Amino acid sequence: MPNFTYVALDARGQQVTGVIEAASQNEAVGALRQAGYFPKSVDVETKASKAKAAKSVSKSAAGAPAVKGAGFSLFKRQTVKGKILMIFTRQLATLIDAGLPLLRSLTVLAKQEKDLVLRTTITQLAESVQGGSTFSDGLSVHPKIFNKLYVNMVKAGELGGVLELVLLRLAEFQEKAQKIKNKVVAAMFYPLIVLCIAIAILSFLLVFIVPKFEAIFQDMLNGKPLPALTQFVIAASNLVKNNIIAIIAVAIVGAIAYKLIARTAKGLRAIDTVKLRAPLFGDLTRKSAISRFSRTLGTLVTSGVPILQALMITRETAGNVIIADAITRVHDAVKEGESIVTPLEASGVFPPMVISMIDVGEETGQLPEMLLKIAEVYDDEVDTAVTGLTSLLEPIMIVFLAVVVGTIVVALFLPLISIITGLQSGAGGS
Repeated sequence: MPNFTYVALDARGQQVTGVIEAASQNEAVGALRQAGYFPKSVDVETKASKAKAAKSVSKSAAGAPAVKGAGFSLFKRQTVKGKILMIFTRQLATLIDAGLPLLRSLTVLAKQEKDLVLRTTITQLAESVQGGSTFSDGLSVHPKIFNKLYVNMVKAGELGGVLELVLLRLAEFQEKAQKIKNKVVAAMFYPLIVLCIAIAILSFLLVFIVPKFEAIFQDMLNGKPLPALTQFVIAASNLVKNNIIAIIAVAIVGAIAYKLIARTAKGLRAIDTVKLRAPLFGDLTRKSAISRFSRTLGTLVTSGVPILQALMITRETAGNVIIADAITRVHDAVKEGESIVTPLEASGVFPPMVISMIDVGEETGQLPEMLLKIAEVYDDEVDTAVTGLTSLLEPIMIVFLAVVVGTIVVALFLPLISIITGLQSGAGGS
């Protein structure tokens, strides 16, 4: 049998080359796809191609080619921002809806895309489609860009012949998800900035200003005792000044410890539980999680993805272990032919209104529509929660900053008042 040289993409999207033995070119393409590769070109081996392949490719024991240049992938950006991906999805849906073939649409978008990673990915998608692969198969090669939700919705659209409609739904899903994310980030951003400013001001005062006043007090009070508040501030200043490196080290170690704990199952569960129960922010986290769950599941089922598969994808994109556990129990219940309401209610995460709406949707056969309605309701809930949280946190953070700075200022001025009073008394006595 003849040998064929090939250029293909592996499951990570890396380009690989090699030689395969097959009876025909079609058989070679089929063998590569069965092995998990996405062929870009397959040609009969010649002397020139054989010499070139010998220099660039080494075969494994199973006959699969080694990845060329895989060692450098760690230093390359392999993800795309959500906003950029959202725009790409919207543009692709518009082009296909306008009547352009998928391959032509991808070629047009690849030429105008400014993001290097996405441009390269679109080009590879176009080559994959041109080589005979389905669009969803091409997407699955790039899991860091296109998640399972994206791939499965496209696959459902391809099977149903409504790819443009599914892409429009995907674009709308991404837009609303991005909007909710921006609102939550905005709610977290303000107090975080104020807290950082407060820490910076406090550190500056304790490290640089308070020690200078301490020297002045020692010279002018001649050993007289300082007010209790001043002594406390000076002690805090000495603690920070003498242990600044240790404090920074503890902060770094704490951040690393948090990351390590979050990588363990028990640690992540504890963190996610705290997020849901935390004062002020817990309610916002819960509402955004319910919104994400409802929109993801509703969009998947509406697009034709089977309910069990949709639940598995929704679980993976839940963003919270507690929510994911509840979805797992729902999946197991549906698999046994039971209702999804009972496990949702038993989880204690979903409020009665959500459970009632899902129950009604299940009974009337309009579960996808009801899930999307819940998502819309909770989008408004998140918006209201963000507005209320921001209006509540603003005066709290201002008062906090004023108390911190004001305490230090008062502590420094109390001895000055004693010094001025003593000078005035001495001047009056003379």
